[in-house]
Amino acid sequence: MGGTGDRQKLSRDQKTAVLCPVSLSRNKLSSDSYTYKREEAISLAHAINLEVEYSETFILRQTKPSTLFGAGTVESLANIFQEKGIGLAIVNGSLTPVQQRNLENAWKVKVVDRTGLILEIFGARARTSEGRLQVELAALNYAKSRLVRCWTHLERQRGGLGFIGGPGETQIEIDRRLISNRIAKLSKELAQVKKTRELHRESRRKVPFPIVALVGYTNAGKSTLFNRLTQSKVFAKDLLFATLDPTMRAFKLPSGQEIILSDTVGFISDLPTQLVAAFRATLEEVLEADLVLHVRDISHPETESQNQDVLDVLKELGLEAVVEEGLFEACNKIDQVADRSFLRPETDRSRLISAITGEGVEGLIEMIEHQLNKNHRLFKIQLPHDNGRPLAWLHAHGQVLGVDFDEEKTLLTVKLSPVIRNRFRLQFPALSLSPL
Repeated sequence: MGGTGDRQKLSRDQKTAVLCPVSLSRNKLSSDSYTYKREEAISLAHAINLEVEYSETFILRQTKPSTLFGAGTVESLANIFQEKGIGLAIVNGSLTPVQQRNLENAWKVKVVDRTGLILEIFGARARTSEGRLQVELAALNYAKSRLVRCWTHLERQRGGLGFIGGPGETQIEIDRRLISNRIAKLSKELAQVKKTRELHRESRRKVPFPIVALVGYTNAGKSTLFNRLTQSKVFAKDLLFATLDPTMRAFKLPSGQEIILSDTVGFISDLPTQLVAAFRATLEEVLEADLVLHVRDISHPETESQNQDVLDVLKELGLEAVVEEGLFEACNKIDQVADRSFLRPETDRSRLISAITGEGVEGLIEMIEHQLNKNHRLFKIQLPHDNGRPLAWLHAHGQVLGVDFDEEKTLLTVKLSPVIRNRFRLQFPALSLSPL
């Protein structure tokens, strides 16, 4: 990920243990939920090719401020790690810097919590320069509070300037200052990225293609659906966080209307706040969408919990109004559901689909088109004979229902959505739309 210091990436060939601590005082989960959380943590480890040698879920009646786990558990795990030759322990939860350091000292292995692991995955997957900037910013904000863990030789002191005297700056103060400087630099670079994205959005507003943004839990099938609709080859795999960098493609609806489909990064429970903040510029594409389509893995036993996690992140991004109104849903992976009698019935806002087999996708497209055309109205427009550009524009982006000619004008009857109406007025301010 770059940056200051000697923070090392996780070694892909070391044996790994995955530990899932659950506090009874805060969580009342079923045994299936415990199993799911452990399996998800293992999948996160597999996402960066870590070999999971040992995993276990621990029910904590109370947490220890110094080590999270009780003394007996810490000691027994130390023996297991030594016997199995484990070099990395992943704790599927949040660790304080003190807990992380104490566990490393007790277990003699590298310890990473859930936030650190997700940051590692994002660091390995980011492909664009913007994505790498976002991940590095999130990682540095995370590391800033953990200098005792992530940076070495912190006990050393550097000599002060001769006329100042005193013991000088400690190494930890130097590292903290260097990190702060790097964070400031990255923040400026991302601010410039945000301006560039806003210019791109402004250009898209002038070219009136409605935007449909796909959101959802990681591995729900967004990229697979995106590829089926747009005939693209975006990387799609049964893997957590297979897609990080957003992708946009044009897609033509059956009526001939063109839209832009946007594939975004997947969400996950307990998504690190550092990542939500760093990726806000990317996820702001969702804020600009004319329709937000929530792709859900309806075959997953925790589909309702995943749904709530997605809604929570969308609210954090400022989409409370969209969430409260109710998202449009593509309930994916019905090909993996043996008994469909328990599935919720389809509605005007929800369709059952399989992005792999294509089942139900036509109905989903109809739902998208209906929603985008929901508030269409009829208008009359008069055009000079020698001005064919607005006519071509309306044929490409609206529905031209009638064309009449007189000696001076071309008279059009068109059906336009609110989005297209606003963008037509921006594109051709000298022309007027007369409602019918």
